[in-house]
Amino acid sequence: METIRQALFTNWHLMRWLRLGFGIIIAIQAIQNHDAVSGLIASFFLFQAFTNSGCCGAGGCEVPSVKKDIQANKEIEFEEVKQE
Repeated sequence: METIRQALFTNWHLMRWLRLGFGIIIAIQAIQNHDAVSGLIASFFLFQAFTNSGCCGAGGCEVPSVKKDIQANKEIEFEEVKQE
């Protein structure tokens, strides 16, 4: 299990930076306009940025880096069972 410090300070990619930027901009607008709905939206974006979650959780939309070795034409053995 990752520590909180590792989760916050590692694996920063473009989408995580964008979520952080949107969260900060919307939070500033929410404070200036005294708008609770904008504050909720800002907290949603900031939560996603800090926890590195997105579509379906942490890394839910990324393609796995390790390919699984799948044999398409694998030999299948059949055993004939006779009933007497």
